[in-house]
Amino acid sequence: MDIRSRTKTYALVFYTRSYPFITELRNKFYPEINNGLKGIPLEIYEYLTPPALAHLIMGDGSRRDYGLEICTDCYSLFDVTRLLNVLVIRYELICTIRLKRDNQYRLYISSKSLPKLREIVYPYMHYSMLYKL
Repeated sequence: MDIRSRTKTYALVFYTRSYPFITELRNKFYPEINNGLKGIPLEIYEYLTPPALAHLIMGDGSRRDYGLEICTDCYSLFDVTRLLNVLVIRYELICTIRLKRDNQYRLYISSKSLPKLREIVYPYMHYSMLYKL
């Protein structure tokens, strides 16, 4: 019973596991030398596996008439270029970078590359997110 409002309230408390490798991975994307700002790590080529790419699209991707837009607004141009290079070199996708606003860059995957992208990420996409492809 809540003394202040004299109402019965309920609370739900749960705990999650903590794994050192998750902390290590987080530190790659939020390095201390970058004042805690998010960045694209040098090892992104190894990290951006097909399941990881599917998660990136499900979380930050938007379908457009001209292809797929990935909202990378919080990353620097250097970081977005690093990500673009992985998509071009590892997955052979046609990509460009566009300026959304001052210092906000978005990554675009051409509609010509969508069939190849679908082939890569389809097995890892949740069915409710397939509309993005």
